[in-house]
Amino acid sequence: MTELVTTHIGVVYPWQHDHMDHMNVQYYVAKFDEATWNIFAEIGMTKEFLKANDFGMAAVQQNITYRREMVAGDLVEIRSGFLEVGERKCRFIHEMRNRTTGEVTAISELTGVALDTKTRRSRNFPDDVRQRAEALLTDYDPTGKSSSPQAAA
Repeated sequence: MTELVTTHIGVVYPWQHDHMDHMNVQYYVAKFDEATWNIFAEIGMTKEFLKANDFGMAAVQQNITYRREMVAGDLVEIRSGFLEVGERKCRFIHEMRNRTTGEVTAISELTGVALDTKTRRSRNFPDDVRQRAEALLTDYDPTGKSSSPQAAA
């Protein structure tokens, strides 16, 4: 099992606030989406790979746990890893932290299915992609606990 890898670093901007003066839900989702494309690139599923192979991913489930509010000026880091990798689907985790305090602010767990973009049907992951994803398997506990020393920091 491996530690989570950094997939997004950013900041919360004032225009990302809602009327309660904290980052609106849509921006948490957007930051997790950016992290998703980075974890996919880590395993070889780049924009170029997807286009060249008529390959895509469909998100079929996303669960987000909010733990702490993020406000303008907070520095954001998202670290990610795979929880499960099958022939056609994967389950992965994103952990958002306030980079200044180290506090976990949100956790997103997603399930994605590989698909053929021409037929719009599920398909197998290529062996090399699946192997790279398996190398990023983590024993992260989506309840917010992990045996990873970095997650406990």
